[in-house]
Amino acid sequence: MEAAARTANGGGRSDAARLVDDDRVHRDAYVDAAVFARELCTFWASTWQYLGHASQVPNAGDVVTVELAGRPLMLVRSSDGTLNVLFNRCAHKGTKLVDDERANVGRHFRCPYHAWTYALDGKPLGVPLREGYEGTRLASCSSGGGLAPIRHVAVHRDFVFVKLGDSGPSFAEYFGDALAALDLLADRSPVGRLEVAGGVLRTMVRCNWKIYLENINDTVHPMATHESAVAAARSVWGDRPEAAEKPMAMEQILPFGAPFEFFDKMGARVYPNGHSVLGTRHSIHSGYGRLPEYEAAMRAVYGEARAAEILEHAPQNAVLYPSLAVKGSPQSIRVIRPLAVDRTLVEAWSFRAVGAPDVLLERTQTYNRLVFSPMSIVAHDDLHLFESIQHGLAAEANPWVSLHRGHREGEEMQRVQDINGTNELLMRNQFRAWARFVALDDEVAP
Repeated sequence: MEAAARTANGGGRSDAARLVDDDRVHRDAYVDAAVFARELCTFWASTWQYLGHASQVPNAGDVVTVELAGRPLMLVRSSDGTLNVLFNRCAHKGTKLVDDERANVGRHFRCPYHAWTYALDGKPLGVPLREGYEGTRLASCSSGGGLAPIRHVAVHRDFVFVKLGDSGPSFAEYFGDALAALDLLADRSPVGRLEVAGGVLRTMVRCNWKIYLENINDTVHPMATHESAVAAARSVWGDRPEAAEKPMAMEQILPFGAPFEFFDKMGARVYPNGHSVLGTRHSIHSGYGRLPEYEAAMRAVYGEARAAEILEHAPQNAVLYPSLAVKGSPQSIRVIRPLAVDRTLVEAWSFRAVGAPDVLLERTQTYNRLVFSPMSIVAHDDLHLFESIQHGLAAEANPWVSLHRGHREGEEMQRVQDINGTNELLMRNQFRAWARFVALDDEVAP
């Protein structure tokens, strides 16, 4: 196995898949540039990726630009209200049509280079000096066909996903029951609707994207990694009784210091294709203060059973593999964007639950600032260790990364199951999916 894995430096599809063993993963999956290039070709093209939220483009002509696995894309609201996803490049010379992160282009796109124009759905409108193209092959060439659309787009509860290539499963097949995490998030609103609120917190992490994503399902690290942050919070909180009402920041930071037993008993579940939910029984978010009027309104809308499910189910993280991590309470998401074999962009977004009390949004934004901001008292611990892992994997003595905790011979990786919260099955499940999709062929070039 080890000898086969070492041949992966060539980046071949079969060799890349061999980097994953039943209970461990080879370091080349994190550090080899050829493997990363292969990922862009196959893995990121054949799996479904989170692109953006419909509330980011509320009006006709609104555009959000995103770079997804090296491809510049645009999410556009058309005049009839439909959403379009297009490659952000002019069909003429390849110029990006929109450079800003957000913009309103009015009724059409106009290339800043040669003034070619396109409708909001990408259809060609105007070409300067059109007579110069008479008798040429422009009309039959893809350059004359307008902006290239993304063929595979799906919207679930206003969350927009894309699949860049033609290989791989359909949207429903890929996510399956894991989409319940988005339903629980959206249903935090009494009217079932979310809006992106405020700005986005972005962090550039000098590590491979898989290192960051693994940590989202790692419940053993908080006691050691965040010891100083918890100690600081405890020194401020002092010896007040456990039942005393806590300020919001204390309510959110102190649970990071919970013992191993708390995290082990929180429960977890895996789904096919790398998806998972961590915190099926409880999580660090379970102890937030009650909001009686809001809870009564939720019961009136959803009924007792569904309202209880929405309000009492507050997972630590739900991963819609590979690019999205969801927190139902607080209402936030993290988006993982791979940039290079050792560079990852992480975005933290806050959502307003329409019709819900403002304190829910305050919780979300406070948590994001406390935990996901690059200047937070929590994130700097993680970022240091992520970059330390990336550097440490250069050591040649041991080429394998351990995923042994909780492993049992013959365990079923694709079956939905309830397990203890510290079981590394959640990570093994991710790498099983990675090995399968990275081996697929696809027409989309890196």
